[in-house]
Amino acid sequence: MAKEMSAAQLSASYVVKNLTINGVPRRVIGKPDVTLLTVLREQLKMTGTKRGCNCGQCGVCNVILNGKVVRACITRWKSVPEFSQITTIEGVGTPENLHALQWAMIVCGAIQCGFCTPGFIMCGKALLDENKNPTREEVRDWFGKNWMACRCTGYKQIVDAVMKAAAILRGEEKIEELAKMYKPGDSVWGSSLPRPNAVYKATGLWDFGDDDRLKLPEEFLFAYPYALEGVRHAKVNKIDVSEAEKSEGVNCVVTYKDVFANRGTNRIYGQVNCASALTDGWEHRIMVEEGDKIRQWGEVCAVVVADTETHAREAAAKIKVDYEQLPELIDVYMAKKPDAVKVYDEIDGYDGMPNAWNKRVFKKGEDPHDIITNAPYHIDDEFYSSRQPHMVLEADCGYAYYDEDGKLTLATKSIAVYRHQFQIARGIGVAPSRIRVIQNNLGASFGYKTAPTNEPFLALALIKSGRPVYMRVNMKEHNQRTPKRSPSLMHIRAGADKNGKLLGVEQTWWIDHGPYSESANDLTNKSGQFFFAPYAYDNMKAVGYTVWTNHRWSAAFRAYGSPQAYWGCETAMDMLAYECGIDPFDFREQNLLEWEPFTENPRGQFPSGYAPEVFPLPEMMKKARPYYEEMKKKAKELSTPEKKYGVGVSVSIYNSNDDGADEAASNIELLPDGSVRVMNTWEDHGQGADMGCIGTAHEALKPLHLRPDQIHLLLSDTSKAPNSGAAAASRSQVMVGNAIVDSCNKLLDAMRKPDGTYRTYDEMVAEGIPTFYEGYTQAKVLHKDGTTEVCSGNDKDTGIGKPFGFHMFAVNLAMVSVDMKTFKAHCEKFVLVGDVGKINNYLIVDGQQYGGIAQGIGLALTEDFLDESKYNNFVTMGFPYIKDITDDLTLVHVETPRPLGPFGASGTGEMPLSGPHVAICNAIYAACGARVKTIPAIPARIKAALDEMKK
Repeated sequence: MAKEMSAAQLSASYVVKNLTINGVPRRVIGKPDVTLLTVLREQLKMTGTKRGCNCGQCGVCNVILNGKVVRACITRWKSVPEFSQITTIEGVGTPENLHALQWAMIVCGAIQCGFCTPGFIMCGKALLDENKNPTREEVRDWFGKNWMACRCTGYKQIVDAVMKAAAILRGEEKIEELAKMYKPGDSVWGSSLPRPNAVYKATGLWDFGDDDRLKLPEEFLFAYPYALEGVRHAKVNKIDVSEAEKSEGVNCVVTYKDVFANRGTNRIYGQVNCASALTDGWEHRIMVEEGDKIRQWGEVCAVVVADTETHAREAAAKIKVDYEQLPELIDVYMAKKPDAVKVYDEIDGYDGMPNAWNKRVFKKGEDPHDIITNAPYHIDDEFYSSRQPHMVLEADCGYAYYDEDGKLTLATKSIAVYRHQFQIARGIGVAPSRIRVIQNNLGASFGYKTAPTNEPFLALALIKSGRPVYMRVNMKEHNQRTPKRSPSLMHIRAGADKNGKLLGVEQTWWIDHGPYSESANDLTNKSGQFFFAPYAYDNMKAVGYTVWTNHRWSAAFRAYGSPQAYWGCETAMDMLAYECGIDPFDFREQNLLEWEPFTENPRGQFPSGYAPEVFPLPEMMKKARPYYEEMKKKAKELSTPEKKYGVGVSVSIYNSNDDGADEAASNIELLPDGSVRVMNTWEDHGQGADMGCIGTAHEALKPLHLRPDQIHLLLSDTSKAPNSGAAAASRSQVMVGNAIVDSCNKLLDAMRKPDGTYRTYDEMVAEGIPTFYEGYTQAKVLHKDGTTEVCSGNDKDTGIGKPFGFHMFAVNLAMVSVDMKTFKAHCEKFVLVGDVGKINNYLIVDGQQYGGIAQGIGLALTEDFLDESKYNNFVTMGFPYIKDITDDLTLVHVETPRPLGPFGASGTGEMPLSGPHVAICNAIYAACGARVKTIPAIPARIKAALDEMKK
């Protein structure tokens, strides 16, 4: 019997194993209870294997162990058999010698942010090693049983890639060299050329933020942001960090006192200079102050800076916070009550609601109240949209240091690098010009990183410690602390005449924005800007409030504001169609805007009082109708008393520029070898900024006959690229695209000789002609006489304005089944007829649209974020895995050129998530008669709706 070891021996106890890793014999030692993932990443620096959920729910850590797929994050080192064979992504293929599956993932557009890509390739390879002729359903089953998660793609292209790889392995297809896919003279614009970075993502060479950590200089410390677990609303009396400061390995502990010592205000720039807001926009505290309040779960009391993460967390556990618990406002129903506790004692409220801090009004024609009441057909109901979680697979992380010019440098997941520079500067006491923000390669965002999350804490840790620092919260903390989609409560009334023509619409809505104001006005406006926006009517009144609560604060989430707006009005539209006895598709089609170019007719204008630049919905409805009729026929054939099928429709519109006078800049430089460098801040959170820039610049520079690889990119660094704005509001292709075109045109004008040929770099230099040019654009609307007008915001009392110059359009069709025993709904088929203008790259656009549909299915049926103590992992939050998403997805592109868009383009990213959830829930009603008015439509809500119908 082995002698029992002492504590000292246990602490120095390791397990040594002889393994073959990627074909190389290795002797590796590790602590028995660490995971295989930790050994691979932190000891062997094989960072192609990613750390995501860290609890076996996402598959980004997959490796092949003795021929079987294992999740390395839940495989203990001590359980790895001696003499095992391990294959990681690094052992599958290289950029020069790709495995069939890696190549297929690239050319099928199955790679977006790329964080899940190595895990899917390892899982898919294991399947193909066993079965080179799988069916699509076998592929889906395989990924399902191995807990594979992707938030970007919608899974369809990943299955496409496995099927293509299988055909290659069977000898039925061949791998085409990626570099030869572009032929001289081809247009990149309008093609399906793979994005340049996909090859590195497919081979595990694309380093994300947490991969950077393992390759940073040894001087970097670890900074941990400490927050009280489970406290949403409390008065804080004292924060005692004395014991933490004495702990092993601790360099320092940062509190709000250090912020003030650095002459910072301890505030984040929020909804400043908003005429209707009752806050000055500076209410968001960076760190909790003594004598003040905690206002949501996860507010940071201190940042512990130590030599290791373990020491930082151990020290943080010793922090003592004396506080008094206060009543918590966890939803808008509680917050809007007249007697509700105030989240901010010093901020007034609107209309008898102490927590309603903003009010927006939209009007058109007469007050519709009596018109609706007296209409032959009318509906009057309430609808509630959920607090949808972003559920990215990479937890929030980043690092801070001083650069060569002494600038405080933040390398994070930011998708708004200039905005974050500005938002935190006053709060931390550093001038914006002395802050540099660089975007790391990131594992998706879907908008949450428009908000500053770790940036101020990293900056303050660097300032106090004087040492470079790294910060990463674990996935549970990430889910609990990061912002979410704002829930919305909507009371909607609508009326139609005896022929089913809309007479008037009316709405009061309340937006739950949590305890912070940043970007809330734009969000609140969306429910007015897009209120019954696809349709013609004479009379409208809509009043919206933004309300403080103690739940998660809101940041942008793909289609910011429109899923809430359309959940209300497109559900109401469906209900009104049934009241009129008219098919919901026909009802929508007969009520479309009475649009013509530059119309002054209010029945052809949006609620903001302007006409869109194009209106392709009549043509789109015609293209959608055959699908709709065929889906209805199929639903009728499939329906049984045990499982009922139905088809639903929704129509949605979204903007492709930020509200009002949006602007963007992009620079270009001609290089000595005749290539060019494009510089801007088109931030990439997986949507394809590299191909967006290259496709646009290549088209603009066609006279130079450049190859795509001659267009070099320098993106998203505030010290090296101009301000192009945030990668949000589906604005990048339009706004940054137009700025790219402007800079390219200036360069071409400078290079052009009198005979129409173009100067070389050497000729430019010899003639003293600059080789560097700045591009700039503003969002504008076009007038009938050809003049343009810079976009303007909405008036607070009428809603009148011209906020958007660019729009996207969608007709969404869903076929849904409902199990009448379990009341579970499943989306069986989805068709998206979309118009995003002329398409730059079909692989990119298709990927965005498939992914948006998948997130819409999740929003409709599973996704929610309620109690942070439970809703902190992918399973409880309702992550849509591959079997939750139908493989029967169809995209129909209608490419109406946008008159002011770059080469006729608009945006794309947010259109596919604006309305699919409504079509799905409308299909539930068509299937079984259950009208769900609160999403997600979980079985309990479907059953409750059926019970209500029976009453």
